[in-house]
Amino acid sequence: MKHTIVMTGASRGIGRVAAGHILRRSTDVHFLVVARGSSGAQLAAELATGGHEVSHVPADLGSLDSVRSAATGIRDRLDHGELPPLRGFVGNAGIQYTNALTEGPEGLESTFTVNVLANHLFVRLLQDRFAAPARIVITASDTHFGDFRHNLGMVPGPAWRSPDVLARTGAFAEPDTAAAGRTAYSTSKLAVIHLVHEYARRLPAGIDAVAYNPGFVPGTGLARHADPVSRFAMRRILPMMTLTPFATSRDAAGRYLADVVLGTTVAPTGSYVDRNRVDRSSEESYDPRREGELWAAAERLTAA
Repeated sequence: MKHTIVMTGASRGIGRVAAGHILRRSTDVHFLVVARGSSGAQLAAELATGGHEVSHVPADLGSLDSVRSAATGIRDRLDHGELPPLRGFVGNAGIQYTNALTEGPEGLESTFTVNVLANHLFVRLLQDRFAAPARIVITASDTHFGDFRHNLGMVPGPAWRSPDVLARTGAFAEPDTAAAGRTAYSTSKLAVIHLVHEYARRLPAGIDAVAYNPGFVPGTGLARHADPVSRFAMRRILPMMTLTPFATSRDAAGRYLADVVLGTTVAPTGSYVDRNRVDRSSEESYDPRREGELWAAAERLTAA
């Protein structure tokens, strides 16, 4: 049966690989990409080669007003029968800055906006348009563990604060440093898992929510805001780590993401999928009180 899957972060890295797998393996899908400006039209045209049904909606994920407009547009197209029933949302887009001071148009810290609040706004505005069985997949990161085994010392572990503090610039020590920017990233990915747990409690039966961890994937463009030396290392040196168990190749990570989206990887709602298997996330990530506080803050911060 024809159905729609909406995806952010499909233009590059593991998202681009996953998009190709989803289109090849699910011939009855209408694939709707969310991308900034005119890049969405070009991406949709590239993905549509071979007769696939692909369309796009423009959005700047760093602006909640832009996300709200995109989600409302998708709702309208579903309501008018311009799109087949909605069966999936993939929040794969993510960002990491070189500081914790980058601010979006609503005055909120940009890492938290893109990695957490944009996904939440899409989920909430599309929630009553999903046709069960449906699956929401949000890309997390094993940096949320905060230990050497999971991040090889490259990213500081999360430093949880009140969600209202995390949503503002300067939430971490020495906020103008790259270390603070990376802490903002790992903390935002912990928040992703908290919200997935809360979605599992709150979403109607038949709408599953899953967090997907691709592992360390060099060369995806995540560090595009980093200094020149770091960008060179990510593009030219660190990809060699994919020959070891410490990193995942872009192709493998994209294939694993497609497996989660399409249900090939069986994962009950609220699950944390580590590459190609369900696993436990960090002990810190299981905290119903914190999850409830984050939900309430996300509702408040994304309210129109």
